[in-house]
Amino acid sequence: MGAVDIAIIMAYMVSMLVIGIYAGKKQKNSEDYFLAGKSANVFSLTCLWLSSWIGGASIVGTAERAFDKGITAVWYVLIIAVSLIIFALSFTRTIKRISERFDLTTYPDFIEQRYDSKTRLVASICTILGMTGFVASQFLAGGGILSALTGWDFGTSLIIVAIVITFYTASGGLLAVTYTDWFQTLILIVGIVLLGVPTCFHRLEGGLQAFAQLPEEYFDLGSWGWMSILGLGISTLFSFYTNMDNYTRCIAAKDEKVSMKGAMIAAAGIFIIAVSATFLGMSARLIIPEATGANALAYLIVDIFPDGVRGILLIGIIAAIMSSADICMLTASTSLVKDVYKRYMDPDITDQKLQKITVICSFVIGAIAVFLTFNSQNVIDVMFIALTVNSAGLFLPTVFGMFWKKANASAAFVSALCSLVVILFWFAGKEAGWGGIFEFDPLWPGVITSAVLFFPLSICKHHRPGEEQKINDFLK
Repeated sequence: MGAVDIAIIMAYMVSMLVIGIYAGKKQKNSEDYFLAGKSANVFSLTCLWLSSWIGGASIVGTAERAFDKGITAVWYVLIIAVSLIIFALSFTRTIKRISERFDLTTYPDFIEQRYDSKTRLVASICTILGMTGFVASQFLAGGGILSALTGWDFGTSLIIVAIVITFYTASGGLLAVTYTDWFQTLILIVGIVLLGVPTCFHRLEGGLQAFAQLPEEYFDLGSWGWMSILGLGISTLFSFYTNMDNYTRCIAAKDEKVSMKGAMIAAAGIFIIAVSATFLGMSARLIIPEATGANALAYLIVDIFPDGVRGILLIGIIAAIMSSADICMLTASTSLVKDVYKRYMDPDITDQKLQKITVICSFVIGAIAVFLTFNSQNVIDVMFIALTVNSAGLFLPTVFGMFWKKANASAAFVSALCSLVVILFWFAGKEAGWGGIFEFDPLWPGVITSAVLFFPLSICKHHRPGEEQKINDFLK
């Protein structure tokens, strides 16, 4: 890679750090740090939605899978777009409205307001585990792409990406994430869609007809495996309703209409990215067939783009990775501090101390995520684990709790806790190679466990004293 490209990458990294410091100085209180002052407009919300869900797995992972399997790779990001539309139409206004009525800040706040503190604790654990897994997947993608393009070893590249993301997120909170996501969304669209796709198309001999050279199975939408596609679809959709950073965006919006409009516009952008990343991966198969899926996108960039343009495309990919990692890191640290430390250990903590501890926790989350990346090298696999832990046991209590009065605290707590235990046990069995039923995705036993416990306990068990009034207040 040329000196111009290296300079562009370094300038981008430094600019992210500067924005983090600037946002940190602009903050007046914890509401600015955690929720950007609850004043985000449609443009800011669109950038937050799009940049958060379009990360390393979306760009690098989709291109990798398209290189290896073809058009079926489009499912990963396409599922995100469809899920976001469903969530936007059904839940964004509700979240904003309830958060304003009860002054709620986090997803576990919602769970406690509807159920109890025990269920809140389970939701907090799932949030922290899931968000840390999301951060690890983005670190993995970022370290891999930076290593492939610069020639630096993976460990060094990973540490550089992790330090930059952790520093500006910890320093500036959601205000920094908002500012950087404006810039990163623009770079992502320019690099991937406006530069990447046309350049690849120009290099294909015969244009789209060149794809006829690919094996027939590359045009089979189901070659990924329909059960895997279904599992990914369900876990992604469920995760939208239980993912704390989705709640953060809705709460940060100026009003209910903004919260929904921002999500809908972002869904259209995500669809464009889905097609673009798949096109790049399949093009790489034709242009550089000697590459492997894991490094296909990096080699494609080096092979077909001139100096300068190559650097812009690279920071577009890095921007996608960073913009997903930052909000997930902030979500994990916020939940750890507000939903665990403040709620159960120091309820009277001052606003200033709360922010300081959150900064420390961000660095801790970053360190744990770096550790996790050295134990897994598949971006989409790590994402799928995070999605499952974050959603399988909490989806039913969350969604039904919004309209079903019979849903009670005991049913929510028992079903969510048992589902989490089953999921973690299933993952352990799969990793240990126990075989048999452990080869099935852990999503299914997690959801089944939740359903088998949640519905019967809700129907058969009576509400605790005062719980019925609490439910009526929440649902009115």
